[in-house]
Amino acid sequence: MSYSVGQVAGFAGVTVRTLHHYDDIGLLVPSERSHAGHRRYSDADLDRLQQILFYRELGFPLDEVAVLLDDPEVDPRAHLRRQHELLTARIERLRKMAAAVEHAMEARKMGINLTPEERFEVFGDNDPEQYAEEVEARWGGTEAYAESQRRAASYTKEDWKRMQAEAADWAERYGALMADGEPPTGERAMDLAEEHRRHITGWYYECGFEMHRCLGDMYVSDERFKAFYEAMRPGLAEHLRDAIVANAARHAS
Repeated sequence: MSYSVGQVAGFAGVTVRTLHHYDDIGLLVPSERSHAGHRRYSDADLDRLQQILFYRELGFPLDEVAVLLDDPEVDPRAHLRRQHELLTARIERLRKMAAAVEHAMEARKMGINLTPEERFEVFGDNDPEQYAEEVEARWGGTEAYAESQRRAASYTKEDWKRMQAEAADWAERYGALMADGEPPTGERAMDLAEEHRRHITGWYYECGFEMHRCLGDMYVSDERFKAFYEAMRPGLAEHLRDAIVANAARHAS
């Protein structure tokens, strides 16, 4: 039995474009073609796709996935054992996500004018002012810090919820473009990096391209910020940093 590219996309939760890309680069070449030349996937192809998606979810680049899957010395059971170990390690990282989220919000949500009940509703167990003293020590004398305080103090519960919804939507779309194999220098990645910069400017403080580049470096060098972005998708911190650099260069030209 074989399946069309549309059926496989539906089974696996990926886009048809992703499957076409995997075929083009030789990572997942369908076993059959219809008389009209359309791709047809066998059960063995689906098994390989499952392995590809496991490794992609764990942050492996496509060229590395191809090497792993095409190694004749590796037993298929070895792939499952390795993936189990990597997933176990990822679960441990996710347990630290709450602390990372708190840190990522540290410079943005000072002076929040909400009642205790509203804070709990919006932020759950995450205390957005946990790192208040550290933030003030690092950025207290900057205009960006002062501006972020002024804005945060005026936001309502609905403002915070809308801000978080925008951030969650952005994270979902960024993870999707990574799953599609989009490089940091691709148009989609640079466009989302620009959206990220405008989100900061719109909600927190004026974020120019040079400041955005500095933030991108911090997302990789500071383990707490890195953990925040890595929890969205492994490899996202570095990918975003590189997209920020590419976007800044694009606007400078």
